[in-house]
Amino acid sequence: MPLSPTERDRYRRQMQLPGFGQESQERLKATTALVTGVGGLGGTAALYLAAAGVGRLILVRGGDLLREDMNRQILMTDNWVGQPRVFKAQQTLAAFNPDIQIDAVCDYVTAENVDGLVQQADIALDCAFDFKERDLLNAACVRWGKSMVEAAMNAMEAYLITVIPGETPCLSCLFPEKPEWDRWGFGVLGAVSGTLACLAALEAIKVITGLGDPLLGQLLTMDLARAEFAKRRAYHDPDCPVCGGVKAENRGDRALPLALARR
Repeated sequence: MPLSPTERDRYRRQMQLPGFGQESQERLKATTALVTGVGGLGGTAALYLAAAGVGRLILVRGGDLLREDMNRQILMTDNWVGQPRVFKAQQTLAAFNPDIQIDAVCDYVTAENVDGLVQQADIALDCAFDFKERDLLNAACVRWGKSMVEAAMNAMEAYLITVIPGETPCLSCLFPEKPEWDRWGFGVLGAVSGTLACLAALEAIKVITGLGDPLLGQLLTMDLARAEFAKRRAYHDPDCPVCGGVKAENRGDRALPLALARR
């Protein structure tokens, strides 16, 4: 998809990056990214995807904005409290970058809607705060051969990994047993969710363009209270009930990292 003169101007500085250039920018423009859980984490990730020029964003988040969300949800404004947050996110991003398409789905990820959402996308960013939503998205991405960036946080800790069906472990490999989880029961500092969101957006950009080395089969863990980062090799379970037996050649091609294609 050729770039317009306005787009060439908007993205000029990132196209100067070695190994990026116009081809990578056109690849971003041709990509549809699904972002679930558009709040402090997903909303900030969506902002940087919009800034980078991802051509279409599908934002998914149910519920209305609460005032307690305002310490981290940077797409929001105080006068929007009590209204569906995903529409404000859509409005903010459209004003920020009018050259991209932004669709808003005022709902949570469910068994009924997940396949339709994933089929529209080339890559998904899993930023939901609920394990049920995360598992549904993971299974759908494996089912339809779509890459997924998995990002989650708890207080001052966070983790990040990229799932490529047939190539890497999936979320079910990482967490075969789900911990007890109270989605309202942990504190959140906005700078922590923002830090992880920037890394998640960067990971998606790397997967789409082939820039750098994505976290393929590597779990990045972060203790931001101590500024400690570590990479751990994730176990790919051959008997995983979700991705076991999935062949690399059966995955979708649209979001296949160039880094993988070159191997």
